[in-house]
Amino acid sequence: MKVLIVGSGGREHAIAASVAKSPLVKKIYCAPGNAGISELAECVDIGAMEMEKLADFAEEKEINLTIIGMDDPLVAGIVDVFEKRGLRVFGPRKNAAILEGSKAFSKDLMKKYNIPTAAYETFDNAEAACEYLETSEYPIVLKADGLALGKGVLICNTKEEAKDGVKTLMLDKQFGSAGDRIVIEEFLTGREVSVLCYCDGTHILPMTSAQDHKRAKDGDKGLNTGGMGTFSPSPFYTPEVDEFCKKYVYQPSMDAMKAEGRDFTGIMFLGLILTEKGPRVLEYNARFGDPEAQVVLPRMKNDIIEVMNACIDGQLDKIELEFEDNAAVCVILASDGYPEKYEKGKVISGLENFEDKEGYYVFHAGTKKTDEGIVTNGGRVLGVTAKGKDLKEARANAYEATRWIDFSNKYMRNDIGKAIDEV
Repeated sequence: MKVLIVGSGGREHAIAASVAKSPLVKKIYCAPGNAGISELAECVDIGAMEMEKLADFAEEKEINLTIIGMDDPLVAGIVDVFEKRGLRVFGPRKNAAILEGSKAFSKDLMKKYNIPTAAYETFDNAEAACEYLETSEYPIVLKADGLALGKGVLICNTKEEAKDGVKTLMLDKQFGSAGDRIVIEEFLTGREVSVLCYCDGTHILPMTSAQDHKRAKDGDKGLNTGGMGTFSPSPFYTPEVDEFCKKYVYQPSMDAMKAEGRDFTGIMFLGLILTEKGPRVLEYNARFGDPEAQVVLPRMKNDIIEVMNACIDGQLDKIELEFEDNAAVCVILASDGYPEKYEKGKVISGLENFEDKEGYYVFHAGTKKTDEGIVTNGGRVLGVTAKGKDLKEARANAYEATRWIDFSNKYMRNDIGKAIDEV
């Protein structure tokens, strides 16, 4: 098979690494890709949102399967563009990707089909939102309705903070049109867990659990980011939690989308919070998480191409997912200043230390090749992942491996997976 992967981040590098292991695959392309992906795939200079150009390329190269890694093209309808041309593609159609594309849609869906989530209200008028905040309980959560690179969620401890948040999202347009409408949501407390699921429109297969660290600084301080690190599995995701979610969350979510005429094929990502009253859904995404993919995929034993084909063909009930009996931790190496201002173009050294190291991975996110070598080209630069027999060993290995790499404004959190010390 010839496979095309659409995207340029650490998630797409993790997908490419899994695809490269499949005996079914002879050639991988990635558009637009990055410096690390180029070691596994031929990178093509077409942007992820250039949907017709991507479809032209897939036709020209006789691509057998295109895998869409990123949320923006999915929400914009890239799968529909490919399917109209008879091209085989992995990901939800536009009418199903709205599950991630609109927070208001997903909240209304959960309310309608009794899927456990936080109480909420939706607003498209800043004045009405501020009026609602007058009588709300605090803390409270504000969410931009649309896509905001994983950063459009504000946790507000006071009424003043919340009103400032409404201004930031709706009037100052910090996240552009994503903030035209907002969801104001009850604040829930508990452990957060991410579960990625393969879907074929009817059946849903959850993968192993993971936990992300969204805040920029140690101790979950600082601004929200796209994710500063992950660990898998989550010790807080017990067999009891799994049983509850299969019965009341995963299959009901699939069935709800089907009932709405929005059959969901691809990856359904569920952001869960484990409250005293049981698991609740915080959010849905319509693709692999980043950096969740970087700890989940290296532990998956199945051939990813076989599983994706089963999703497209409605044959997921014939697949049994298997994961290694171990753990993985990913620490993001970022450019200092991320997620706000940061410098690019810093030369990265030490990448060769990962060659032929069993159980260690360096997934490129914001990198590019230059005459000087591989340089930084984004806020999140690299994801350093390591396995271990358990989470503590995996964490120690991952932090050890972060020392193998250097660039001048290298920044990371030092407490990824620290929660596991409490178990």
